[in-house]
Amino acid sequence: MATSSEIIEITEKYGAHNYHPLPVVISRAEGVWVWDVEGRKYLDFLSAYSAVNQGHRHPRIVKALVEQADRLTLTSRAFHNDQLGPFLAKLCALFDMQMALPMNTGAEAVETAIKAARKWGYSVKGVAADRARIVCCEGNFHGRTTTIVGFSSEAQYREGFGPFAPGFDLIPYGDADALEAAIGPDTVGFLFEPIQGEAGVVVPPEGYLARARELCSRHRVLMMADEIQTGLGRCGRMYCCQHEDVVPDVLILGKAISGGMLPVSAVVSSREILGVFSPGDHGSTFGGNPLGAAVACAALDVITDEKLCARAAELGAYFEAELASLGGKVELVRGRGLLLAAVLRESAGAARAYCEQLKAEGLLCKETHDRIIRFAPPLVIDKPTLDWAFERIAKVLG
Repeated sequence: MATSSEIIEITEKYGAHNYHPLPVVISRAEGVWVWDVEGRKYLDFLSAYSAVNQGHRHPRIVKALVEQADRLTLTSRAFHNDQLGPFLAKLCALFDMQMALPMNTGAEAVETAIKAARKWGYSVKGVAADRARIVCCEGNFHGRTTTIVGFSSEAQYREGFGPFAPGFDLIPYGDADALEAAIGPDTVGFLFEPIQGEAGVVVPPEGYLARARELCSRHRVLMMADEIQTGLGRCGRMYCCQHEDVVPDVLILGKAISGGMLPVSAVVSSREILGVFSPGDHGSTFGGNPLGAAVACAALDVITDEKLCARAAELGAYFEAELASLGGKVELVRGRGLLLAAVLRESAGAARAYCEQLKAEGLLCKETHDRIIRFAPPLVIDKPTLDWAFERIAKVLG
């Protein structure tokens, strides 16, 4: 068997260098734990950016995957399949919406929401052709397509990839007054993350989501919540906007919707909004495939049946308090539920070195934006395991 260093070498030789992973080669996983090719055991504290909220290889989701794979994996949407309808019905019931449109990746779901908002703006709101605008927030991370990076405020995401699609207005995140000022007669949507994960787990001011909801309703603008990282239990509720009792017009889901088994995403909304699509307007060969639909149904059932939202809320509050007591190299801790981040003091230096030290201690975390370390374990984690993790974090950062 090849060693970790040999595998990393061949990966770096033949793979495009668009990632900078920690020097660990994972070959096996179960629950909250992973093992490298040499058999070393680590606690996963990233959860594939919330894709494995249910833990690695949850037996109920694996069972659904295997059983469906043994029957039917793909038909394309050229034909009906027996799994898609139940999946869409489950999504609509769970989120109290009327229609859902399935895709594969999170970026595809965001693109779907953008197309839906624009077409709704033209066919329902009455915006003149090709004049629709969508308000977005600085610090956003909605994906990597050329449309999406075109409204990013991160220079690296944009450099070398233009020209970009017009029709987007950037405002400061968490500033409801800026949102109000940005809304004009051609504004059709407000696209946002209820917590900005990739920006460093940035939490908006209390009341921001409720104020944004009021502004969108008053000006007839679609409130479009990207809950790909924050949803499905991660922040202590089924989706993060529920912390302010806010119901968006468009809910964008991905990652944990399939429990980390394969790419599944969806946009969930009203009949008025998703009903603007006609056959041929939008689609995907794999979107709504029976394998993904069966897996997603099982993954959603695990979240509800195992009460992972309540678990994330309880353990998240406990762990946030533990992290806040650290001091040392940690300037502040922020987040909600089990989506937390430690912002390091400037004097501590870059976060990457501390992530490598944590790896040596058996804890896999990932830095973001130089001085921030994100902590996001699978929601099936228990308190003793969190305590085990905290001991190692305190040793490295305290």
